[in-house]
Amino acid sequence: MKNILLFMLLALSLLSGCQSLLKSAESIPITDIPYQRKDWPHWIDADRNCRNTRQELLIAASKIPVQFKDKRQCTVKTGLWSGPYTGKQFIRASDVDIDHIVPLAHAHRHGASQWTRTQRRTFANDFENLLVVDDAINQAKSDKAPHEWLPPNKVFWCEYGRRWQRVKDKYRLRYSAPERDVLKQLAAICYR
Repeated sequence: MKNILLFMLLALSLLSGCQSLLKSAESIPITDIPYQRKDWPHWIDADRNCRNTRQELLIAASKIPVQFKDKRQCTVKTGLWSGPYTGKQFIRASDVDIDHIVPLAHAHRHGASQWTRTQRRTFANDFENLLVVDDAINQAKSDKAPHEWLPPNKVFWCEYGRRWQRVKDKYRLRYSAPERDVLKQLAAICYR
């Protein structure tokens, strides 16, 4: 009887170890298709009014009426934007980037490599996944997930985590285990 119990305990521990390995394997981004930004049509002019997604977001996010580069009013020159990642304010459109909260390369590695060009275009231009940010901080973030990078402005961490998760869930993108752990930690802090 003692041997049977020992065998069952050993089998259960092996099984639980295998299950955690399987869960980890599910979260590993697997794709043999290399990421290429050109495969993600972004900054499109969907309504054909000469303003692409970047310009539309700059207009929508500015705290004051924007000024345009010329009388055609296609390209924003100035406005007033508050970068949520740093809390800094910006006046010149050339000083800001539009950040994909869930970066295109990250999405590619976590399920989007199999998407059609139309699906990639939708994702790349989805306002829910876009923020006006400091151009230097956007480059520092690159294609990192929350377990690798969080905004320097800690006040924005909760909103960042919520938006990251909302976008990943909306597009049914896979999570890595470390990414999910950090999002759980953020949720625990944010929803106390």
